[in-house]
Amino acid sequence: MMELSQLRCFVAVAEELHFGRAARRLFMTQPPLSRQIQLLEHTLGVTLLTRSHRQVRLTASGESFLRDARQILAFTQQAEISARRVAAGVAGRLTLGFTAVCAYSQIPALIAQASRVLPDVEMILKEMVSAAQVQALVARTLDVAFVRQPQPLFPLEYLRVLREPLVIALPAADPLAAAPTLSLSALHRQPFIMYSPNEGKYFYDCIVSLFSQANVLPRYVQFLSQTHTILALVKAGLGMAIVPASAQSLRMEGVTFRPLPQAGAVADVYMAWRQDCDNPALAAFRNLVTAGLEPQT
Repeated sequence: MMELSQLRCFVAVAEELHFGRAARRLFMTQPPLSRQIQLLEHTLGVTLLTRSHRQVRLTASGESFLRDARQILAFTQQAEISARRVAAGVAGRLTLGFTAVCAYSQIPALIAQASRVLPDVEMILKEMVSAAQVQALVARTLDVAFVRQPQPLFPLEYLRVLREPLVIALPAADPLAAAPTLSLSALHRQPFIMYSPNEGKYFYDCIVSLFSQANVLPRYVQFLSQTHTILALVKAGLGMAIVPASAQSLRMEGVTFRPLPQAGAVADVYMAWRQDCDNPALAAFRNLVTAGLEPQT
């Protein structure tokens, strides 16, 4: 079986057409260089070079083999470079999970930044609810996830990467839409479209807690899991809702958003990963995310 060292020796001699110059180029002496060429010709069963005291020439087989040998060595060099880049985390593949709400603005902006900073890291995106993302991390089918609420499962780690306000969404034709701000008391006994206590548990728990603190009891008309579906019902005039501020990026016509001054009316997003993840691209991606974070409060 021929070896890469033999190919390097052959290419040097074929390009120099002189054993002495080729040996100096390879930082070796001439006898072992000649031996490598002989071993290569023996392995191939053909003569690659004709030699005389004054001249070295390529045979027809040698000229053909030179083209292939150069390609093999170039491919080998590229493979070495690619392996080092993957080991350094600047190339490879990263499987990333995120919730539907994160896809409204945060995730697209993050992926756009990653494509600029880590152009050789392929991002595989998986839209999943937070609980499913956590299980996927445990099963090693995700490298990194963006979830709403940490779950204390070893060996997962979490870092809060976003805190956004919650806002009130109401039909543009509703008389309350004329007010610059709304308090929770304005929602008392009003038709309200709520997140599902199962699929939308994080937002359901947040909103129920806010209502409890304010002694407000709205009239729940629907329980849904997706923010865009909730806003569609708001647009249809079926009621009001409380959603994360990023939902405004959907620009749904016929829906008005008003700030919610209630203390604690915020929603968090956490980046999650396994402590023992051996994907080098993960560290590079985490560094990219954390570099853009503002000091947390």
